[in-house]
Amino acid sequence: MTKIRFTVLDALTALTVVALIALAIGVQVAGPTTPLPMHFDIHGQPDRWGDRSELSSVIGFMAFMAAITAGPMSWYAKRTPDAARRRGLEIGQLVSLLAIVGTSAFMIWMILGHGASQTGVSLTMTAALMSLLFAVMGAFMGRIAPNPIIGVRTPWNYKSRLAWDRSNRLAGRLFFWLGLVGLITAPVLPQPLGFSLLIAGVLIAAGWSVFESWRVWRADPDRQPF
Repeated sequence: MTKIRFTVLDALTALTVVALIALAIGVQVAGPTTPLPMHFDIHGQPDRWGDRSELSSVIGFMAFMAAITAGPMSWYAKRTPDAARRRGLEIGQLVSLLAIVGTSAFMIWMILGHGASQTGVSLTMTAALMSLLFAVMGAFMGRIAPNPIIGVRTPWNYKSRLAWDRSNRLAGRLFFWLGLVGLITAPVLPQPLGFSLLIAGVLIAAGWSVFESWRVWRADPDRQPF
């Protein structure tokens, strides 16, 4: 019987889930009693307010997402006999953790930090932080092995390994360069133009990656039919 190893990524996954649950409980018990901004408009101004119970629920949901994304990726990795696929699945586990931790930290910064004052958030800082997250995630996306949780998941990618590899590599490059350009331009572009361009870039990168998966599947002589 193959021995199941508890890896550093597994420890980080468990730590992330436990830390988010503890934070959710802490916010519910001892969080601010004043109204908290739960949504922001395109100018970074709060346009919907909530309370600490709502924030606690959102943080708890992020803990749940960490458990059902990074956890299964670890499970898949430990049960594949192929070393290359195992590494690709572990990279998927890492990307899922980066996404959860980065999104959670960003959200808490917005709500409990700058957003807690009625002046809203700095769109320049928001664009820079989002760009950093995109760049870091993009650096790893191209090496994720096929799976049902993380990456460019289209019907064509599940019918062609070539389509999976190429569309995820394209997505990784696009998000990495989008993040890098976003970091460089965030301090100089006027807002909310810079933030709007970043969001538009994300949509274009996602759409382009989906189109690439269809294009490669269609040209792949080894593709599986539907």
